[in-house]
Amino acid sequence: MKILHIDANHPLLLEQLNNLGFENEENYTSSKAEIEAKIKEYDGIIIRSRFKIDKDFLDQAINLKFIGRVGAGLESIDTEYAEKKGIKLFSAPEGNRNAVGEHALGMILSLFNKLNIANQQVRKGLWNREENRGIELDLKTVGIIGYGHMGKAFARKLRGFDVEVICYDIKRNIENSDATQVTLDELFKKTDVLSLHTPWTPLTDKMINTGFINKFKKPFWLINTARGKSVVTKDLVAALKSEKILGAGLDVLEYEKSSFENLFTSEKEIPEPLKELLKLDNVIISPHIAGWTVESKEKLAQTIVDKIKEAFC
Repeated sequence: MKILHIDANHPLLLEQLNNLGFENEENYTSSKAEIEAKIKEYDGIIIRSRFKIDKDFLDQAINLKFIGRVGAGLESIDTEYAEKKGIKLFSAPEGNRNAVGEHALGMILSLFNKLNIANQQVRKGLWNREENRGIELDLKTVGIIGYGHMGKAFARKLRGFDVEVICYDIKRNIENSDATQVTLDELFKKTDVLSLHTPWTPLTDKMINTGFINKFKKPFWLINTARGKSVVTKDLVAALKSEKILGAGLDVLEYEKSSFENLFTSEKEIPEPLKELLKLDNVIISPHIAGWTVESKEKLAQTIVDKIKEAFC
């Protein structure tokens, strides 16, 4: 079987697939149209997020047997059409779930203890102790929306704290010893910290908007390590200014390019809500790196190899 790799990944991916007898070809620079013109030559394709694999692309991939995405989600692929064509789809949420869980917890602790603000002040020669007095996570209720691989990994990281962990998911009966599954109404009533761990779908697109935010009974903290388009930035900014949301840790942003590799290239491209968000001290932003650790790079690649091996060897 011949596999085309269109994004660079951990070297073990190529090494182990070669050892299993697959023929591997790397192409990290050709355009989508150029790759589409010759995709019929390949049995498999391995991607991260360089471009979308849509119906037109799949129609040209007449010999394609599988697509492996070295990442957690499959939203860059027309999954329904691929499955109709009998193409197996592999993703690797197992590979970076631990990294995402640690990153989400780190954001909470940094926000609660004002570490980003205090660090900036000390570097400017300011030693402000009282105004940087933090709060503790213990005795808070942490609400998780999306209780799959990522949500479960985050809940496990909270086991060392005296917190109540609740989760909401469209699937039933998925709670475990780390979190209690609740209705949305109960989530709105009890949550002090809300952490998103959902894929991008029509249901989660623009999910966190003014109407949704106002359903929470208490002011709360928001963590988003999932998908940027699930949060409406202008509504988030308004809630932060009104203190309905007390602070936010954002690893993803509404305005990211679909490849997740770029946000903006010039000041002219920065939308006004994002400009406002960037001015707020009670917001921490990282560049879509929650699952982007040295260890997860290897684990993501290994997960894809293992799934290909199980299906075809």
